[in-house]
Amino acid sequence: MTDVLTGPASVTQERRLVTEVPGPRSRELLERRTAAVASGVGLTLPVFVERAGGGVVVDVDGNSLIDLGSGIAVVSVGNAAPRVVEAVQAQVAAFTHTCFMVTPYEGYVAVCEELSRVTPGDHAKKSALFNSGAEAVENAVKIARHATGRQAIVVFDHAYHGRTNLTMALTAKNMPYKQGFGPFATEVYRVPMSYPYRDEPGLTGPKAAARALALVEAQVGAGNVAGVLIEPIQGEGGFVVPAEGFLPAIADWCRASGALFVADEIQTGFCRTGDWFACEAEGVVPDLITTAKGIAGGLPLAAVTGRAELMDAVHSGGLGGTYGGNPVACAAALATIQTMREQDLAGAARAIEATMLPRLRALQERTGVIGDVRGRGAMIAIELVRPGTSEPDAELTGRIARACHAQGVVVLTAGTYGNVLRFLPPLVIGEHLLTEALDVLDAAFAQEAGAR
Repeated sequence: MTDVLTGPASVTQERRLVTEVPGPRSRELLERRTAAVASGVGLTLPVFVERAGGGVVVDVDGNSLIDLGSGIAVVSVGNAAPRVVEAVQAQVAAFTHTCFMVTPYEGYVAVCEELSRVTPGDHAKKSALFNSGAEAVENAVKIARHATGRQAIVVFDHAYHGRTNLTMALTAKNMPYKQGFGPFATEVYRVPMSYPYRDEPGLTGPKAAARALALVEAQVGAGNVAGVLIEPIQGEGGFVVPAEGFLPAIADWCRASGALFVADEIQTGFCRTGDWFACEAEGVVPDLITTAKGIAGGLPLAAVTGRAELMDAVHSGGLGGTYGGNPVACAAALATIQTMREQDLAGAARAIEATMLPRLRALQERTGVIGDVRGRGAMIAIELVRPGTSEPDAELTGRIARACHAQGVVVLTAGTYGNVLRFLPPLVIGEHLLTEALDVLDAAFAQEAGAR
């Protein structure tokens, strides 16, 4: 892994604390936030960012923090990546909006062409562009239902697919995503996920798939299923990597039953897991694939890409939206994809994995409170448990995260039980920053869990 300088030249690639975290200026802004912003909008770390680039964010107090979150897997090419900045500036100077459905523009078409190239499979594909991951998932469900003439959508335990009414129904976790917001959309059916750490011993991927599909056939009926929607590696659910063979078995069943295999690659896509898309690790080719997050270097853009005949099954006007495929976001996406190719960021993700996994496994051996180390590429997690058990320890997870934050390392939590620390560094992060962040994590465990 090589150190790649991205973003504004003024963003030095180092961790540097000049005040406590959060500092006085951030605390002032937090008071304004509390007064003006709805309390339902959550907050992980109360530092207000002034600039960012490469693997660091700099707050309004001058503290430089190592970024192991990437805005939840969004700025994979780094904040203010040079090609993205150049492309966005040029597009803003030309025009900012026309609505593609009114007077179209080349950028939208070019993004769809790139999606046809980079997504799995060599079949004919088409795409439609949207604003957010949840919007992409909603439209994938619409397409699956329209194309198949069926209604049932199968999802999995621990899944996260968004916060709109339909995607809340698809999402598994109640708090904070669903509590008090029902009733939810119907014809959504949930089955068990392959979760190797928590499954019974000996439950292989194919056996876990058979367990889930037996429930579908008995309780839903194969002929009623429009699509099976799955994250190839679950995101908010805790970076759960299904056992080998699980995804191919689900995809095979979909082909045999006439249902669509719909891959939610919103968090896993665009080089994050060491391939362009996580499905590629087992050679799975989705019928439909949803993307967002890392697609556009931080600008809001999402897509559904699928087999051309499925995408074309929807009548004219059935897909779209005023802002979907905004020209500035499209320019950013084209620059982001070019950057990923030129810098081999899939390879960079694999190098990040090679650095992180040995360190985290060593920490697991020393502490006795890490039940599982898992993930792929630059999508890595540790699941914290009470010593000698598999009982989730959300309280310790929160303490470790806060200790890292106080020392200038941005980490995120996740998991159905709130006991997973997840790491999503920018793919351009320097190895020295990654190593230093892991040193801070080691110290946090020593402080909060008595690790040596």
